[in-house]
Amino acid sequence: MNTGDTAFILVSTALVFFMTPGLAFFYGGMVRRKNVLNTIMSSFFICGLAAVLWVLIGYTMSFGKDVGGIIGNFQWFGFNGVTWDPNADYAATIPHNLFAAFQMMFAAITPALITGALVERMRFSALFIFIAAWCVIVYYPMAHMVWGVGGFIRSLGAVDFAGGTVVHMSSGISALVASIMLGKRKGLGLATYRPHNIPFVVLGASILWFGWFGFNAGSALAANGLAAHAFMTTNTAAATALLSWMLVERISRGKSTLLGAATGVVAGLVAITPAAGFVPMWAAIVIGALVSPICYFALTVIKSKFGYDDALDAFGCHGIGGIWGCIATGIFAQGSINTANGLVFGGAKLFIAQLEAVGITIVVAVVGTFIIMSLLKLVMKVRVADADESKGLDISEHSESAYPSFLGMD
Repeated sequence: MNTGDTAFILVSTALVFFMTPGLAFFYGGMVRRKNVLNTIMSSFFICGLAAVLWVLIGYTMSFGKDVGGIIGNFQWFGFNGVTWDPNADYAATIPHNLFAAFQMMFAAITPALITGALVERMRFSALFIFIAAWCVIVYYPMAHMVWGVGGFIRSLGAVDFAGGTVVHMSSGISALVASIMLGKRKGLGLATYRPHNIPFVVLGASILWFGWFGFNAGSALAANGLAAHAFMTTNTAAATALLSWMLVERISRGKSTLLGAATGVVAGLVAITPAAGFVPMWAAIVIGALVSPICYFALTVIKSKFGYDDALDAFGCHGIGGIWGCIATGIFAQGSINTANGLVFGGAKLFIAQLEAVGITIVVAVVGTFIIMSLLKLVMKVRVADADESKGLDISEHSESAYPSFLGMD
């Protein structure tokens, strides 16, 4: 066991945890005043639910002994046998329970990303059950297939440094499916839907940027040069995407916005996540520069054309950005940095494997989410009543108000 590696991953684990409250502020600032508490709660409660599920069944289903390349067995049910002794299969220089804790934070923020597509109209009880079911049916199998020993996607030769498929694609695609099945917000296209607190959005984006260093650099699972490289590719892609989004807005709208700049940062972080420990620094600039126009097109053209109500653009940023990041990994990965060469360096095999990973992730997310939403609709009301939606979910679902002096002014 290496004490330096252990200390580094302990800090990285705490940084990744902080991302989920950061996401709560990021999403909370983008909704109307009457729904801010419900939106924040929709991320915050997952810090509890995901942690308990992970200890009971999530870790063993994700990283336990392989069953058919799809899921892990129950050898570590309830963290039985997950001690401070290292596990050579996943992290030979840090405690096994620390590796499990680090992965637990990924399992928390991933389903929270989906909630951005469902805000302002979903019953909290239905959301609670949806998130629990989604973790079991989509996230744990995806984590095993991509990162688990014997996992199907891993066996194809596909790589994912910190969660482009497992975290961002799976949640972004699921967000699209769930939002379509849930239906549009009442009066969408007629009523005005403006962010109520852009400083909250920037606060949340800043916390996410800060936490992402633990997310990506920590995925090296050691305090080494690869971690430092991932740290720098992460920041470089985020910074480039911020500037790129500002430029796209300037060209298309005549002005750059703070909301757009914050969105660009998150898009850049999403895109570099699968590639952070595989690509050279110049490629991080390319990935960040291109993700902004790609996601901007998804948010302004594709969403408008098809008319789905992905309220806070979880699909547009995480789904589309994650797809680009996974493909870009297959294009720009350099074997001298880590693992294998991508297309630019003569590695067509990796590029094909990345495309296969993208396709499999889409299928798992679409089918899993469709099944969960269909079953939920059969057994309970998923949407709030029209009157409650008009009143706001803070009052109707939680009997709380963030800004009592502003009641009736939304």
